[in-house]
Amino acid sequence: MAGTSTTTSPTPDPEGRERAVAADGRANRSVPRLIQNEVTTEIPVHLLFRDDPEPHPAPERLRPAVVASRQGTGEQPRFRRRVPTRPVPEMDPELVERPARVLPGTVGVLAGACGAAGCVLTSWWAGVLPPLATGALRLPASAGPGPGLPQWVAYAGAGALGLAGLGGLTRGRTGRAWVLGLFGRYRGTVRRTGLMWVNPLVRRRRIDVRLRHWRSEPMPAADAGGVALRVAVLVVWRVRDTARAALGIDDHEAYLRECVEAALARVPVRTPGGACGPVEATGDTLTRLVARETAPVGLEVFSVQPALVEYAPEVAEDMHRRSIAALDAQQRATLLSSVVDSVEDTVTRLTTRGLVELDDYERKALVRDLTVSFREGYREPGV
Repeated sequence: MAGTSTTTSPTPDPEGRERAVAADGRANRSVPRLIQNEVTTEIPVHLLFRDDPEPHPAPERLRPAVVASRQGTGEQPRFRRRVPTRPVPEMDPELVERPARVLPGTVGVLAGACGAAGCVLTSWWAGVLPPLATGALRLPASAGPGPGLPQWVAYAGAGALGLAGLGGLTRGRTGRAWVLGLFGRYRGTVRRTGLMWVNPLVRRRRIDVRLRHWRSEPMPAADAGGVALRVAVLVVWRVRDTARAALGIDDHEAYLRECVEAALARVPVRTPGGACGPVEATGDTLTRLVARETAPVGLEVFSVQPALVEYAPEVAEDMHRRSIAALDAQQRATLLSSVVDSVEDTVTRLTTRGLVELDDYERKALVRDLTVSFREGYREPGV
């Protein structure tokens, strides 16, 4: 008896298919469409990363988010624009203020006294000291043969000691400093006060280190529109490094004046009668520029503020007429706004409270009459 093979096919499950269709419908309904004819298209993932064929491992540290050029897109890299700055002058790095070696003034006084005493004793030794001085000093009578070679050597030594002691005495004052130099070489700065002894062979140069202020003469400047101005500034400054201020530049005060004038030529200044905000901004900019250019030469600038701003003589008359015209126009605009507001308020109150009923013609006539009346009332006497 031949065997028969039977093949069992899966029977369709109508209930399961209905559940899948219902779930798909709910999923589609969960995402609302903004546009009725919207069509969603799937994009293959490999097309989104076609420039990077292989994945890169994550870096250990995050790099700054800088936009660079992308391959295949034609996008150019973005660079930060650099603001050009003027180079500052460079000074000798070894030329820096340092304290000089000085001695108390008593040392010089004692050296001078010893030199004078040595000259007196040498004169007594040579026998040339007057009898009156010998008696006053209570010295025994000397029978010296006169000045000879030993006496002249003693005179030279005593005189050199006295001259060195008295010639090196100097006085230091508060707010003053001495810049010392020997044979063209900087030897230090003395900021001490009182009597002191300095090597008489060194060259001394006094320099003022106090806080100083300087009001300049009217200098040429310009506002943001290029109108010529005359500006006088008040500068508060002092010498911070005496070595660079005295030896690094010919005249530090003249250099400061030229730096202020150069800064005024580059910074726009507010026009006369402007707001107070631009004044502070202009002063801060001037202070920053002047301080940056004078710092290498040993100057410290604290403030550069415009003290007087006026138009240049060649444009003063024209700018005065323009200012008067602008004020007149502003006054007229203000007066017109006041008249219109008064007329509108009057007509609105009359019609809102039901005091009058006006058609278009009557309303226009009332507005015209009120405008003329208010305009005449706002006029000043004598106008």
